Amino acid sequence: MEITLNGESRQVPDHSTASQLVETLCLAGKRMAMEINEEIVPRSTFDERVIRDGDKIEIVGAIGGG
Repeated sequence: MEITLNGESRQVPDHSTASQLVETLCLAGKRMAMEINEEIVPRSTFDERVIRDGDKIEIVGAIGGG
């Protein structure tokens, strides 16, 4: 199925979860936030949140500074 990830089209397997997307992008364990269709997705729900065809997903990473 096709989604929009950070403004770019991307193919992902049907019935993928937010957690599986994070793993595919090699972001597991990293500090990041995800928004699907303009709704913040709590990390605690990544395993249950199924991605649907046409979803618009934004992922941003936390950057520390000093």
